[in-house]
Amino acid sequence: MSELHDRISNSFNAQGLMKTLGAQLAFVAEGEVHILLPYAPSLTQQRGYVHAGAVTSILDTACGYAALTRAPADCDVVTAEFKINLMRPAIGDRFLAVGKVQNAGKMLAVCTGEVRAFRGLDNGYKVVALMQATIANIRHDAWPADKAEARDLTVAAGGTS
Repeated sequence: MSELHDRISNSFNAQGLMKTLGAQLAFVAEGEVHILLPYAPSLTQQRGYVHAGAVTSILDTACGYAALTRAPADCDVVTAEFKINLMRPAIGDRFLAVGKVQNAGKMLAVCTGEVRAFRGLDNGYKVVALMQATIANIRHDAWPADKAEARDLTVAAGGTS
């Protein structure tokens, strides 16, 4: 594996939400990341489609990690904003979120992405969601060093742990 893949993989594996969803890192290249989400009944909404929250989460994450491939080594990334279009119900056996960097600057990256729904063994897919995201670079020394410190700051600010 490359240093770039290790950087993205190590961060991805530390994400609790991606573990909860059952998402997997599928592809990493300079400016592009793919995340695979297998269908699971626990991810559906009331009509049996994969919930928009799961679709949005994997796509936001794919765009964020695509931006991280272009971020300086002393930075991590956070989403500053995104716009998502949910184009059709998320019906399929597996879903692939593809995030791509369109432009990366010193502080911000603009990314686009799509979620592809696959059914059966066929490699054909339908695009179920499109996203445009702005991702901000943050220096490692500008945020809490560990999860416990971040949780303590959240509780101090009136949030829950």
